[in-house]
Amino acid sequence: MNIKKSAYTVAVVGATGAVGTEMIQVLEERGFPVGELVPLASARSEGNEVTFRDQELPVKVLQEDSFKGVDLALFSAGASVSKEFGPIAVKAGAVVVDNSSAWRMDPKVPLVVPEVNALALAQHQGLIANPNCSTIQMVVALKPLHDAVKIKRIIVTTFQSVSGTGKEAMEELADQTRKLLAMGEVQADVYPHQIAFNCLPHIDDFLPNGYSKEEMKMVHETQKIFGDSSIQVTATTVRVPVFVCHAESINIETERKVSANEARALLSAAPGIQVYDDPSRNLYPLPIDVVGTDDVYVGRVREDESIPNGLNLWVVADNLRKGAALNAVQIAEVLLA
Repeated sequence: MNIKKSAYTVAVVGATGAVGTEMIQVLEERGFPVGELVPLASARSEGNEVTFRDQELPVKVLQEDSFKGVDLALFSAGASVSKEFGPIAVKAGAVVVDNSSAWRMDPKVPLVVPEVNALALAQHQGLIANPNCSTIQMVVALKPLHDAVKIKRIIVTTFQSVSGTGKEAMEELADQTRKLLAMGEVQADVYPHQIAFNCLPHIDDFLPNGYSKEEMKMVHETQKIFGDSSIQVTATTVRVPVFVCHAESINIETERKVSANEARALLSAAPGIQVYDDPSRNLYPLPIDVVGTDDVYVGRVREDESIPNGLNLWVVADNLRKGAALNAVQIAEVLLA
């Protein structure tokens, strides 16, 4: 992709999944110069089709020779697939933007959110990592504040939708909800407990330190994206019975004081952010209003009265779009530019 072309051959790995489907939609919506789209998935999806520019395209089984002639490969099929096929795609001449956790903490692989650290793309060697969905929306919201007053510490609690787990989780939430409203019994298959009408403080596996992998991803990815390991981050991640959109309650401590009004002004002027913040009119970001949109929405901005330089924010974004598919396509757009 270092050579300017009028159109590019783009492969989407995991094309039938929730994020892969969104990637294809975002490529079309944003007019990305796709000459040929190559939808790839596991053998389970063989025979399926995806729609792109009013055409039905057959899904091909992912194989070692799938990337011949491919310029850009967007991966969203899990870490094991990315570990195996990412280097194969790069060797075949493609630039890989990977949505899994496989390469995020590799020091040779840039971890990029275009509004935050697009310059890191200059160092890529064919592989580029898309951060975790909950990390992406948080760093977009915090970037203008960090630039202005330097963030020392972040305390974040997430309220993450089931679409972050995938289509099966969305189907399980719908099925459990229907059965419970009909006074029936439910079965939990995707999650360890019922998710309908419930909240699970459990996303990904637990680690020996008592935190989950999802929580520690937010710690390490935030430090890498900001290029500052001195920022102290602690997270609690919670799965909630929402189909799409993650919400986050974020508390920050800064080196210099910033008022709520100053923070709103900084946020309003930053790319990719919408400030919805007027509690007197019950105006604050809600998942049902944010779903299907591209920006990160911020509200409930207020000073933390328990410390001298503290701020609280409520941040909501569509995890399938900005938290995954859109961010990957935006990375590709920066590469073209």
